[in-house]
Amino acid sequence: MGTKFSTRVWVSVVGIASIFLGSKGYADTVISVADFGLKPDTRENAVAYVQKAIEACRGKEPVTLVFPEGRYDFWPQYAHEKNYYETNTYDVFPKRLAMLFEGLHNITVDGNGSQFVMHDRIQPITVENCDGVTLKNFSIDWDIPLTAQARVTKVGSDFFEIEINVLESPYIIEDGKLVFVGEGWKSALGSMIEFESDTHFVVPGTGDLVLGRNWRDYTAVSPRYGIVRLSRKGGFERYPAEGNWLVLRHSTRDHAGIFICGSHDVRLSDVQVYHTAGLGILAQYSSDIAFKKVSVEPNAAKGRILSGHDDGFHLMGCKGKITVDSCRWAGLMDDPINVHGTCVRVVKVLSSDKVVCRFMHDMSKGMEWGFPGDKVGMIENNTMRTVATANIRSFKAIDEYEFELELTSDLPEEIGVGAALENLTWTPDVDIRNSFFGSCRARGLLVSTPGKVVIENNVFESSGSAILIAGDANYWYESGAVKDVLIKGNDFRYPCMSSMYQFCEAIISIEPEIPQPDTKYPFHSNIRIENNTFNPFDYPILYAKSVDGISFTGNVIQRNTTYKPFHKRKAAVTLVKCRRAKIKDNKIIGDVLGAPGGKLSIVKE
Repeated sequence: MGTKFSTRVWVSVVGIASIFLGSKGYADTVISVADFGLKPDTRENAVAYVQKAIEACRGKEPVTLVFPEGRYDFWPQYAHEKNYYETNTYDVFPKRLAMLFEGLHNITVDGNGSQFVMHDRIQPITVENCDGVTLKNFSIDWDIPLTAQARVTKVGSDFFEIEINVLESPYIIEDGKLVFVGEGWKSALGSMIEFESDTHFVVPGTGDLVLGRNWRDYTAVSPRYGIVRLSRKGGFERYPAEGNWLVLRHSTRDHAGIFICGSHDVRLSDVQVYHTAGLGILAQYSSDIAFKKVSVEPNAAKGRILSGHDDGFHLMGCKGKITVDSCRWAGLMDDPINVHGTCVRVVKVLSSDKVVCRFMHDMSKGMEWGFPGDKVGMIENNTMRTVATANIRSFKAIDEYEFELELTSDLPEEIGVGAALENLTWTPDVDIRNSFFGSCRARGLLVSTPGKVVIENNVFESSGSAILIAGDANYWYESGAVKDVLIKGNDFRYPCMSSMYQFCEAIISIEPEIPQPDTKYPFHSNIRIENNTFNPFDYPILYAKSVDGISFTGNVIQRNTTYKPFHKRKAAVTLVKCRRAKIKDNKIIGDVLGAPGGKLSIVKE
């Protein structure tokens, strides 16, 4: 960005652009939103002003768009409206876009510590078909979030009472149900997660079953506004503890916080995402994305327990290198990181080299799945074995679910209707280090890519599995058999695996969905888990299924007794249909469950 100077020089260019050489280190064209009449801290709708400032950047690259420090409010009125199929997101059209960066190159957006405050259902930042984008020094939040929270104030024999901040989460009681109302929307309570009052950890043994099962026939009344009593004839199976916090989940995931699509070389630094209407930061079919000091955590200044509506970082169908350094997550209602591809199913064979494929999950469809020249893996989905590869000659969408794919070579005999295809070109290398995975609903880090993966020097306090390596072509259709994974020097603390969610078989769970696993055809390979520290209160530390070459070496394991063990698995290590496993040279401290005589117990299935 150029050399830093101690003095500031402004040169007007067409009245709005400047060359700025100063303490910020800018050495390119600088455009300020202030040049268009937008002032911070006014609560005025910033959308139209910012749109004009973004358009002024076009053709002036390299360019820095500057927000003078302060608060900026964004309402859907005057927002761009555009249809996007965003993966793992409900298809609500059009998406409403507060800030759209489209077709720009070498642009930096510097918030100077500003707060971007959203209203109603809206996507704060969208980066489409851009190259060389830096987003830095700002936060994203809502005054009225699209998830609510409450403090448990009283627990009775068949009821409990909660206290809600009505300025932040206004509500009504409608037909005996708790319904939240916001700026242009209303949404009924759908589920809840309980957090401890002091640690803000998800309460152990609860997960999605805070009230047990069959709780939705509850009745809500409000003795006074801000206090809600929830009761059920015959009582609930379980009750939250008085003083604890409940995150009251409602509404759908329909807009990402930051959406990156079809873009290259996107860098985010010093960004705080306090809340979103869906996935926190979503990237699809983009390459070379770097996160440095990016957080998706509750806004402590507002007394929040909740942060994002769903996942923190979600990267689907990306390539190049994904770098995550010194980032933080807590209070999310889904996994902090999920990196994967998308498998599709062959539903019709048109000729020896031409097929019709279908997106199988309702929240992963409508996307341009492949491009001419891309390499495709052909998967026999009972064993999940990749039997052949080919390149794409042409891709033609039929509708939002189906597309026609022509390949450069004939289909093998094993591949017909019912088989799965995976795009092997759009698969990234992933480097995640020096980051903090705090207590959230579900797991910590999900990664499914054949690229090189390094997970190093991180801290995990996940309520479910800390790391999940899955992959399937039968349910979620999240593809990506791993080929080179190093998990090294991480600290897996005692909250890990304290609640059950899908695929939570151990602190590190390697669990592809394979209908008929076969040792001859392992799905994953070359996974090394070394020199980490584990502080488990329960038995299962490692669960591995269908892996060729898995090692668990040089780790330090010391038991914690804060929580009571509950997991059905009573071995430290479980290996299912694995080959070439090496479990050795690990240090056991204290009476670690599943380590009789100081040696990890291993069950092979």
